[in-house]
Amino acid sequence: MNIKDEGIVLKELRFKETSKILTILTKKHGKIHAMARGAYRPKSQLMVSTQPFSYNNYIFFKGRNFYYINQADIIDSFYPIREDMNRIVYGSYLLELADISILEEDDVERLFLLLKKGLDVLSKLDKDFLSFILAYELKFISFLGYKPLLDRCVVCGRKDIQDFKFNIEYGGIICDKCSIVESNSEYMDLSMYNCMKELLYTPLDKVDLIRVSRKTMFKLHDIMVKYILHKIDRNKFNSLDIMKFISKGGGELYGYNFRDD
Repeated sequence: MNIKDEGIVLKELRFKETSKILTILTKKHGKIHAMARGAYRPKSQLMVSTQPFSYNNYIFFKGRNFYYINQADIIDSFYPIREDMNRIVYGSYLLELADISILEEDDVERLFLLLKKGLDVLSKLDKDFLSFILAYELKFISFLGYKPLLDRCVVCGRKDIQDFKFNIEYGGIICDKCSIVESNSEYMDLSMYNCMKELLYTPLDKVDLIRVSRKTMFKLHDIMVKYILHKIDRNKFNSLDIMKFISKGGGELYGYNFRDD
């Protein structure tokens, strides 16, 4: 039976001479692995619609080990992402987040729509990459089921806290008394707290209106990476290693060599 669905290509792997095995995040069927037979042939109609970042309408049928692509009609290639190194690397991070965080065939329509929106915003972005990626991380981990608790101590429930940290284990702010007992807490000041709260609830296409120092953004990003990795039980993101390597040249990537705006 043929299956129709929308999907975004997260990853491609060459199979034999002319075919690909794709990891695709679909709207209705979650993350799947799909065989694109003949996609490497010069005149293949699947060549463009099987590249990472591409967003397509698919017709599949399900085999024993894979879905098989019968037809793919491109909706958006997000080609501008490939024209800029910042967009490529940050976009690769968005794809990797989805790939290693989402289980196969889980119902993740909200995460699919978030990724689609994220790639659309990123394809038009020329600056404020760090604030964009931080806002995306906050929304992604929230949709994954681990929304940070920011209105009270995540351990004792006390509100109106003056001195607090962010606890990676429990996923929220922790008061000074509880942080003495509970380990795995990260430094957080009021500016970092306000920034996290604002970015959490600001639409991705509006984050450029938020004015916070790059130093604050960078510290928050470091917290979010640790928090996400803890919740998905991973050690690192390969795309972030690439960001760190490239940023040694003094570029925008990853917020290195930051200055206060």
